[in-house]
Amino acid sequence: ALLKKAAALDIQSIYPLHGPVLHENVKDYIRLYDTWSAYRPENQGVVIAYASMYGNTKEAALLLGGMLQKKGRKVSLFDLARDDMAEAVEDAFRYDALVLAAPTYNAGVLPVMREFIHHLTERNYQNRTVALIENGSWAPTAAKVMRGMLEGSKNLAFAETTVKILSAVNEESKAQLKLLADELCRN
Repeated sequence: ALLKKAAALDIQSIYPLHGPVLHENVKDYIRLYDTWSAYRPENQGVVIAYASMYGNTKEAALLLGGMLQKKGRKVSLFDLARDDMAEAVEDAFRYDALVLAAPTYNAGVLPVMREFIHHLTERNYQNRTVALIENGSWAPTAAKVMRGMLEGSKNLAFAETTVKILSAVNEESKAQLKLLADELCRN
């Protein structure tokens, strides 16, 4: 409500407690702050954040990314063990959909995925669509664990399709990835 009132005023400068003094594009900054303070996505697109031990979960993430791009969706892909974690968190808040892809590790998920989800939840991640890809040899639990870690987040819509990979991508998991791509393009 306060930002809506401020948007109606002829504000020439913003003097924040932290950061630079803003003299240009003030209305744009007010609009952006309104978006950020309401936890709304800035743009439509899909962030695919993955952790992979032997390359099979990475393969699934890359396949899904390619499918989404062919359908015209903006895709931002992050290898959580190698890419800048802060950039991954930033894009997770920027776009309207997030895919978490991880193998099962000690009946949970790889520590780097756990850390990524923690970064999201401690910043009140909400108002997004989340999809899950899990990988495991005999008893995959990664999807259940990742979903449980996000349980306290507000207004998350989980994709109906959860992709299950049993060690390596096969025709069945490729078909699940296609279903997930279709679902993410409908939202």
